[in-house]
Amino acid sequence: MADERQSIYKIARTIKRRESSLYNALRSIYEDSIFVGEISQLWPELPLVANLRCGLWYSPKFDFNCYFKSTDGHTNNLSFNTSRLNLHVALLAGQRGGCIIVDSTRKGKRFPDSMSKTIPIWTCVLNRAIFNYRTRLHDSPENESTTSNDEIDNLGQHSSGWDCSLHLPLWVSETEKSMIEKRLEHWTNEFEASGADIASIALSLRKPLRPLWISQRTVIWLNEVPEYDSWDFTPIILVSASSSSGIFQQRTTSEFSWNYISGAGDDEESWARGLSPNVFWKHAYDVISSGPDLCNQKVADLIEKERVRRAQRGENAPQVSVRNLKGPESTSEFPIEELLELTEGERLSDGHGISFLGSTNIAVGKSQLAMEVPPAYCILNCDMESFSVSLDNPEMYLHLPIMDSKFDRFSLLRNLPSALNFAKSQLVKGKTLVICCNSGEDISICICLAILTSFYDEAGHFDEGKSFSKTRITKSELRKRLVFICKYAVNARPSRGNLKQVFACLSGGCVPCVSS
Repeated sequence: MADERQSIYKIARTIKRRESSLYNALRSIYEDSIFVGEISQLWPELPLVANLRCGLWYSPKFDFNCYFKSTDGHTNNLSFNTSRLNLHVALLAGQRGGCIIVDSTRKGKRFPDSMSKTIPIWTCVLNRAIFNYRTRLHDSPENESTTSNDEIDNLGQHSSGWDCSLHLPLWVSETEKSMIEKRLEHWTNEFEASGADIASIALSLRKPLRPLWISQRTVIWLNEVPEYDSWDFTPIILVSASSSSGIFQQRTTSEFSWNYISGAGDDEESWARGLSPNVFWKHAYDVISSGPDLCNQKVADLIEKERVRRAQRGENAPQVSVRNLKGPESTSEFPIEELLELTEGERLSDGHGISFLGSTNIAVGKSQLAMEVPPAYCILNCDMESFSVSLDNPEMYLHLPIMDSKFDRFSLLRNLPSALNFAKSQLVKGKTLVICCNSGEDISICICLAILTSFYDEAGHFDEGKSFSKTRITKSELRKRLVFICKYAVNARPSRGNLKQVFACLSGGCVPCVSS
């Protein structure tokens, strides 16, 4: 009986693997991308934004990225996270009159929780903070020296009808809505205390933010599509890319039979075999037309060609290993995201895609992009792989192989003192310091956070640690510095485990002493 039961489990696992095959996932993504394209064409003036990482698969061309986590909208974990403010999305919506955000989910729901609750909470908190800012600005005469009379009058005029209410989809229960509303004031206070640049967003937005929801089940009359600028709000159009009717659906074309997977772009490590959205969309027609039997080999060939191409250009090109039979597994991911400038006046990135943090002489980015920086820069490489680079002095390069907290809970903590010593030794000479890691979004961001907190005052001026030595570090202070970083490195996504190591280091006194 045990052997029979085991064989049944084996058969079930085999069927599930076949249904979740690489071809089924990519074909499902390809079909869903047609729907996303149709929606984006209804409002072609609005920028298309991918909610990382799942949403990034569903279009060959996104204008921007954002990072709203579904966990922040889970029933027992409702939160407004100041380390994921996504303020560039609000600034973008203000400049362009709105935006379209794309995401998906595997869980058989029409919308992921990131769209049902996380983003609605975000829009409401920002609207309330903007309303408070506009009201204070209009009522305080001392602000007239920094803001023109026309701007003050304009802000006051719009504040009178500014919508600060919570807008949720119909499927969110009244009980849950009440839970969220009770916490809105607290979240708004947290946001206002975080040091975020509310003024820029308030001046950019002429109308309050408001989410709208569109899925494959939404009925849209094409001859009655409203103009986005006709609404009395700034639309944040939330597009759930996938069909929600069941997890697997058998579909047949004239050439192939395949199984549709709802939310196929989710959890890419479990199925993508090292393929990235960027490489997929470069060769989407060839991959889809190869069919189920040849798809795996086609993808393997594409990944190898991409690796060789990058190696020939001197970029970091790790070998990708794949299990061919027992479920796909990815051991690396090609870098695909690009940092974007939101305004002509803000220096968000230079020609190499490296994000400069204001006037601090600190920059952050991916390791393969750091190879191309000018020789006068110094580099702190936190990637597991080292690389060769031509700098004015070999001592201007330091490699610290730091592992993610998922694999080593104390790797960052052990290496932070060395990182801080190196950073201080270069910054006192007036050098520009580039900090890089594989993604440019996590470990390098945490190193930046530690350096800014340790050696810069609240105004962002380098003081070699004098102000830090007189201050008791708190989590609130770290959040303020992280908000400052995210203003420039808009794709920053530091993990909680790595942030905890930064706090442990700084509160434990591992910062180098100030030289007299």
